[in-house]
Amino acid sequence: QVQLVESGGGLVQAGGSLRLSCAASGRTFSGYSMGWFRQAPGKEREFVAHITWSGDNTAYADFVKGRFTISRDNAKNTLYLQMNKLTPEDTARYYCARQFGTTYDYWGQGTQVTVSS
Repeated sequence: QVQLVESGGGLVQAGGSLRLSCAASGRTFSGYSMGWFRQAPGKEREFVAHITWSGDNTAYADFVKGRFTISRDNAKNTLYLQMNKLTPEDTARYYCARQFGTTYDYWGQGTQVTVSS
């Protein structure tokens, strides 16, 4: 069983920064690509960023390009999301997930990010 635990969310003013972490249990973390997603109240969950197992390749949703950076430390079994220049539109619950094939099979419980104007 894989367990993913997000942390680092909170309340921040517009223009501020937060760094989210996702701690993974087990030895399976380093062999899998990972992603960050978010879901705002009343909206569907949406893709934010993706990173390959090696960390060599990343992908971002257009609305976070240039502001967010995904990274990972396989030695620490931890995934990160550095979020800069936050806006109220970034307010959502953020989730990390493990990619398996063409889907994401394990999800964390999420961490809340609230950006005040």
